[in-house]
Amino acid sequence: MSISVVVVGFGDEPVLSECLQSIRAQLHDDDELILVDHGVTELPPCTGVTVVTPGTNTGFGGGCAAGVAASRGDVLAFVNSDAVLHQGAIAALADALAEPTVGLVGGIVLLPGTPETINSMGLPVHLSGLSWSDGYGEALAPSHLKPRQLTSVAGALFACRRETWDLLGGMDPAYFMYHEDTDLSLRCHLAGLDVVLCPDAVATHAYEFSRNQDKMFYLERNRALTVLADYPNHLLARVFPALLVLEPLYLCVAIRDGWGCQKLRAWWWLLRHPIVVVARRRRVQAAVRAPRALDDVLSPSVTQTQLSQPAGSAFLNRAFAAYWKLAQPRSNTTCTSRHSEINYRESADIDV
Repeated sequence: MSISVVVVGFGDEPVLSECLQSIRAQLHDDDELILVDHGVTELPPCTGVTVVTPGTNTGFGGGCAAGVAASRGDVLAFVNSDAVLHQGAIAALADALAEPTVGLVGGIVLLPGTPETINSMGLPVHLSGLSWSDGYGEALAPSHLKPRQLTSVAGALFACRRETWDLLGGMDPAYFMYHEDTDLSLRCHLAGLDVVLCPDAVATHAYEFSRNQDKMFYLERNRALTVLADYPNHLLARVFPALLVLEPLYLCVAIRDGWGCQKLRAWWWLLRHPIVVVARRRRVQAAVRAPRALDDVLSPSVTQTQLSQPAGSAFLNRAFAAYWKLAQPRSNTTCTSRHSEINYRESADIDV
């Protein structure tokens, strides 16, 4: 299978040259590397790189879509412009996609400066739509190096087959930035496909949490868009009581941490665009093939370690875990989830 790797760049990109070199070193003659230039301050030498220049900045999701539109590969890999691949990462992602039930595959992303410290091993997703970097700050250990199911890939390093991208309609460009990876992953589950971790695909990521000053606005708005559009009716009905409790608490945390105005802006955007929200829900739900797929992958507890947890978090986690257990439909408690057993990459004829 031929592979197309898409990188989206914007503004100052001190790691971009090293990023492109690390990708080029892993590609074969039939493969290609595409850089979507959304206004990179200084483009590095781009030998062997196809540069796509949209007329305007379409955000991360729109940039990925522009890169895919200009590509021809059977496998589509996406690498952040501030990530540097370790040897063999691209081949490992492509090999993982040989399993037909796998829709999206993500890799292990490490932090720079501290040897083998985890940035992300995929993203858990809370029932309220919050997502966070799994394993953040942990030292990479043998226990991490096992293929497993994910709720969501991390956008810094993931891949899919072209047919899967087309089936899902790619990332939603309306998100502009942040949460596109979570939305894409949840829709992949709803399409009846698996989302998995390939531990042999590794990158070092020059991660900055607050690179964009509007990050919290986009995170909150896009989180709400994901919940309101992606959750099937039965799931949204069970989540709604939790949201009535959590949203005021999230606002308190936002005010405490200095981004209360961005939180309120996100609410105001949703109130001003009900037609957009409803239209997106209709579009997403029309494509659902596995309406119960999210029941077993959402977490009732917030376990992130990157930001300080508010007081009472442990109590809330226990309370919502109890609520979520009670809220599960009876039929779900007597059947085995497709996510309860990992059958990914266990056959002897496939080397991960």
